[in-house]
This record gives sequence, C-alpha cells and structure tokens, in this order.
Amino acid sequence: MLAMNYRGPFRVRADRNKPYPEILHPNDAIVRVTRSCICGSDLHLYHGLVPDTRVGMTFGHEFTGVVEEVGPGVQKLKVGDHVLVPFNIACGTCPFCKQELYGNCHESNPEATAVGGIFGYSHTAGGYDGGQAEYVRVPYADVGPEVIPAWMDPDDAVLLTDVVPTGYQAAEMGGIKKGDTVVVFGAGPVGIMAAKCSWLFGAGRVIIIDQLDYRLEFARTYAQCEAYNFRSLGDPVLFIKKTTDYFGADVCIDAVGCEAAGSAMQTLTGRKMLLQAGSSTALFWAINAVKKGGIVSVVGVYGPTGNLVPIGNVLNKGLTIRANQASVKRLLPKLISHVQNGYIDPKGIITHRLPLEEVAEAYHIFSQKLDHCIKPVLVPAAA
Repeated sequence: MLAMNYRGPFRVRADRNKPYPEILHPNDAIVRVTRSCICGSDLHLYHGLVPDTRVGMTFGHEFTGVVEEVGPGVQKLKVGDHVLVPFNIACGTCPFCKQELYGNCHESNPEATAVGGIFGYSHTAGGYDGGQAEYVRVPYADVGPEVIPAWMDPDDAVLLTDVVPTGYQAAEMGGIKKGDTVVVFGAGPVGIMAAKCSWLFGAGRVIIIDQLDYRLEFARTYAQCEAYNFRSLGDPVLFIKKTTDYFGADVCIDAVGCEAAGSAMQTLTGRKMLLQAGSSTALFWAINAVKKGGIVSVVGVYGPTGNLVPIGNVLNKGLTIRANQASVKRLLPKLISHVQNGYIDPKGIITHRLPLEEVAEAYHIFSQKLDHCIKPVLVPAAA
C-alpha cells in the first residue's frame, strides 16, 4: 500500500511498498483512510527532535477512515462505518482511562510511564504506525473511534481527532473566567484554535503571539483576537505587562512547544545542540507574562527530558501549571455539539489539500511555512 515513509530528519517519501496492516489482536480494526493531517508536532519528528523516531515509520495521528475489517472482539464498530480516530490510543479500562485521562493510558504504551500510545509518533509513544497511509491498524477499536455523524463534513471530522480538542483543552485547563485576559503563544493550528475556544469560556480579551505575519493575520480573522509579532515587540513579556496595567495576563497558553523561536540561547541548547528537550522560550515567556496567582496551560509538545524554565518564578508568583495531551474521547460529545451549532468551524483552518502521493512536498511546504500554509490535509486516492 501507499504510505508516508520516514527516512531521517527532513527526509520523508511516499512508499508504495508498505505492507498492509493486519489484525494483531481481537480488539483491532483496519481502517481505510479518507483524510489525514500533518500536525505541527509531526514537524518535531520530521526535524529529528523526538527520540527513537525510527527509519521506516509512518507518521500521522490525525485521521478519519472507513472500517474495512474488525477483530472478533470488536462489538461497537462494523465494516463500513466512517469514523474519526482520536490520536490517543487508549485501552479504556486502566485506572487512568477510567479517570478520562486517555492521553495517559497505562496499557497502550510499554515504552513510557507518562504518555500513552499515540498513532505515528515514534517509539517513545508506543511505536504505532500512523494514518498518513491508505490503511491503518487501530487498536482498542471499541474505545477510541467515533462514528462520524451523517451531517458532518469529513474535513471537520478530521480536525476533531486532535487540533480542536487540543485547542479546547488548552483553554479549559486555563480555568478561564468571564472577562479574563488570555495570551496564547503560537499561531499554529492549535494556538489559533485555543484562541478561538477561549471565547467559549468567557474570555474578555484574547491575544496571540507569533513571528509570522500571515499566521497572525489568519488568527485575527478566524479567532477574532488581537495578534502581535514578537519580533516587533522587543520584549513580549514587557509588552504583555504594559497592556495589562502591569499585572500580567490571567491565563497564558503555550501552544508552541519545543521549536519555539525568540531566544538565541534556547534555540542553541534546545534545537541545535539538543542539551534540553527543545527550546522552551514560549513556556519561559508564559511563566513570566502571567499574573501572580495565574494559570499557565501547556499543550506545546516537549521531549521526555528536562528543560530550562524559571521554576523559581513559578513558586514565587504562586502559579498553577496545567498540562497534558488532550483527552479527545472525553471532549468529543461536547465538540461535536459545538460544530453542529456553529460555534466552531474546524475546516476553516485548512489551507492546503494534497494527495497522499505528494506527502514529501506537503511536509516541505508546512515545515518551511510556504504558500501561507496553516493546516495541510492529505487525501489518499482510495478516499
């Protein structure tokens, strides 16, 4: 079958000789992919920043598809169902799944004691092949996949596998109260969605910070928020302090993670020399820009080792830091309702649709921020 094939940092290709997936467990399903996104966190893999990303792996944790085959233990899905598949691989029965912490499943990832299994996200997340392919094996098929409502556009559905839940949970973890000022660092798809969702929790002011003018303009239009280029601000922390009467923002959201620009030292130690788990510039700014007693919400992806962050400021300011992979399954009923009622327009952030055969070009466009790319979607020919 045709699938994305990782060959090393900055090297991917469309491979027509990938073996078709097979049922390996009674609770597996085989899904024929109809949509698959490239995520900003896939770029961390593409750029060689995630440990144990092995040559030959297929990326892709955001996908929808049609059920082609089910194992004998699968009861809730049937062949022909069109499903959206959360990026979390969760067993549904461990203590963490029972707390609806589906991103921290204790059974789906034998490689870690923190994160659960994730489709197409290196062996640190379980070593599962992902959905940038014509077919994919879906474990625990009665737990994660959600049948797409007949009224829903598949382009909306594929954004519900990660981007919308992650942006929504970023705002939710911020504990936003009516009238709060929220600052989002990062105007990628998740940051834009976090800004959009902040209004749903009652924010009175939403600010987004990035360095690319085309993404900032997109954020102003899509999320109806203020948007500023940190390159023109001098010190973004000082700017936020000044614009909030020197109190700081009520909530700061780090939607960037390990590839944040803005600090030569962080870039050198985190992205070039790999002495820490990525550049933590955005998290540094969020901690320093939030008010005393405020909340920092982290959904940007960092590696499994330590980062240089001002932990003393966290203590002395009395901050709350909340962070996790989004629990997609927990959020889906609410988010499907929000889409149906018109509160969220997921497909509105899609700017590029490319055939799966052009996956290498799609990664190049997204990685290099070409052609005003916000969110690319891959469509297999079989879709």
